[in-house]
Amino acid sequence: MIIHPIPPVFDKDSRVLILGSFPSVRSREEGFFYGHPQNRFWKVTSGIFCEDTPFSISEKRSFLLRNHIALWDVIASCEIDGSSDSSIRNVTVNDIEIITKTADIKAIYLNGNKAYQLYKKYIFPVTGREGICLPSTSPANAAWSLERLKESWEVIRS
Repeated sequence: MIIHPIPPVFDKDSRVLILGSFPSVRSREEGFFYGHPQNRFWKVTSGIFCEDTPFSISEKRSFLLRNHIALWDVIASCEIDGSSDSSIRNVTVNDIEIITKTADIKAIYLNGNKAYQLYKKYIFPVTGREGICLPSTSPANAAWSLERLKESWEVIRS
């Protein structure tokens, strides 16, 4: 069983919540979300907000808060082989009310199908809050170009 090692990023001004599934091996080693250089999360989100891509953890955290984005993952702990979402089993989920009781979250977005499936199964029945599935920024989602991802992710700006 692996326990999620990264605390959520949010403050009282966060308006959008983005949830992934579970941090990759690289992200767990780095101690922050989307740490694998091939993951396009930071390129997509910074591109939408017309900002330079953040690289350090402090730059990434500042970027999120400046743009009123809360970031976390659906899963609190699980068994997983490497970084493969398809191998996830024995899931325990995070309590997103830690965020929603502090911030006035207007929309919840899920980064990829696995995060969306887990959200619908475990979190939606508790919160009753709909989540919107966005295409995964993972390098495993090679069918989606960076430009196509940016077009789909543009909704997080509203």
